[in-house]
Amino acid sequence: MNPATALAGVLVDELIRCGLTEVVLAPGSRSAPLALAAHADSRLRLHVRIDERSAAFLALGLAKRAEKPVVLICTSGTAAANFFPAVIEAHESGVPLLVLTADRPPELRGTGANQTIDQVKLFGSAVRWFAEVGVPEERPGQVAYWRSLACRAYQRAAGPMDAGPVHLNLAFREPLIPDGDSAWCESLDGDANGPWIRSRVAPPSAALHISPTRRGVLVVGDGASNVRRYVAAAGMAGWPVLSEPSGNGRYGDHAVSTYHFLLGNQAFAEAHVPDVVVTLGRPGLSRPLLSWLKRAQEHIVVAQDLTRWPDPTRSATQVAQAVEIPVTAGDDDWLNSWRHADLTARDAIDQVLDSAGMSEPRTARDLGALLPNGAQLFCGSSLPIRDLDWAMRPRRGLRLMACRGASGIDGVVSAAIGAALAHNGPSYALVGDLTFLHDQNGLILGPREPRPDLCLVVANNDGGGIFSMLPQAGLGAPFERVFGTPHGVDLGYLAAATGTPYTRVEEPDELSRAIKGDGLRIVEVRTDRAASVAVRGKMREAALAGLTTLGY
Repeated sequence: MNPATALAGVLVDELIRCGLTEVVLAPGSRSAPLALAAHADSRLRLHVRIDERSAAFLALGLAKRAEKPVVLICTSGTAAANFFPAVIEAHESGVPLLVLTADRPPELRGTGANQTIDQVKLFGSAVRWFAEVGVPEERPGQVAYWRSLACRAYQRAAGPMDAGPVHLNLAFREPLIPDGDSAWCESLDGDANGPWIRSRVAPPSAALHISPTRRGVLVVGDGASNVRRYVAAAGMAGWPVLSEPSGNGRYGDHAVSTYHFLLGNQAFAEAHVPDVVVTLGRPGLSRPLLSWLKRAQEHIVVAQDLTRWPDPTRSATQVAQAVEIPVTAGDDDWLNSWRHADLTARDAIDQVLDSAGMSEPRTARDLGALLPNGAQLFCGSSLPIRDLDWAMRPRRGLRLMACRGASGIDGVVSAAIGAALAHNGPSYALVGDLTFLHDQNGLILGPREPRPDLCLVVANNDGGGIFSMLPQAGLGAPFERVFGTPHGVDLGYLAAATGTPYTRVEEPDELSRAIKGDGLRIVEVRTDRAASVAVRGKMREAALAGLTTLGY
């Protein structure tokens, strides 16, 4: 057996023993040993994509939803560089991605050899761990090295305290394909009882106990863990819950869905300074919320890894792996004040959306309400996630996800497909037109590839709508070309090019019927950028007017 085949077979086998079930492959020559080993093992589900960036975000979506490492494979050269955006997102959002890049052997590096670049520590500090595996050789001791390396890589990616991407760079000399010989100088088999190395995770440190208070608030940001436990505890303590959509804590009687508008009111914010705020995940959608966090007397950030925690406002007073929210007796004035303001603002906002016709905020609100229990909604990181944050009522039975680690628009179609493939139930995505076009290659699925049950809802306002809400919108003549970036693409023709079923929605009441079906499909919702900006402004005005009636 040639060394390249031996290393690839052993590595894949050991990763499967660790728990690997999904592999995403971008085709190439130097990665042939890894590709053939993954293809030959029936314990794996293999996904092949011709575009490395789409492949990487597909793997990201799979790993994000499954919450376990997914292997991503490519050949040498710029193929590996195209993984970088997804690696950065995985790094920032703590997604367990295991990147295997094939490379040329050392004697070909720096010589001008074809498809050869410097891949050593290619992703820099954006990975949790890097290893240059070394050219495989037929000598005793190699199998122990390969299997222990695979275990370490898998466990480092998985966490559990600091999950994230791991990069193994594998140099292969030719021959790259099996030679028909099974002989090797030592046994290539692994341990019959499981992985070569069995890791044991120490129990987390005791939870931090905080002083009993009714004037507490639970804030849930993107990527939060143990959400149900903390939401239940907040409910028993009489605390309101302010959850971003992808925090998945916006449900139940304590959920305050209009916090963005409430905290944008100076009088309300000053009257609702809490004794303590407990933050899960990574909040970052609402500037009023972030400003308000600085007012709290005590701000406790819950983070599994005590070397890395989110605190964009630098207002954290304590960081803990777990917090015990005490059950307190007393009146509910604090909670009722939040709930009354929330209901008043929500009714005012809904009246604006119902009377304004087709708009992006209304599409977000209606989609969030229409989806069946057990559904998954993957959201674009620009305006769609914000429209959901501002317009979506609390509800149960819906899982929301987004690439909010670096909040880029790249790779979202592929990430949504990956998440759909890992989800046991119907999946949907809400994205803007530029986000959709940026990753239209994600729609290219070969005839033998696993196909998702995913409805892509595209809010098409012919450009970058979020810039219309920023100071750049006042620049006049340069704005439309430099920031608005109209594209004029007919999404129906694009869907036809990839054989993807397509429906266009013109009126709000058409949405519920358009999203029905199964398989991969596109629903285009045509909107007007200027009109949607105006609707968002009216939402804010209506919410503030409602607060005025309450004395704020």
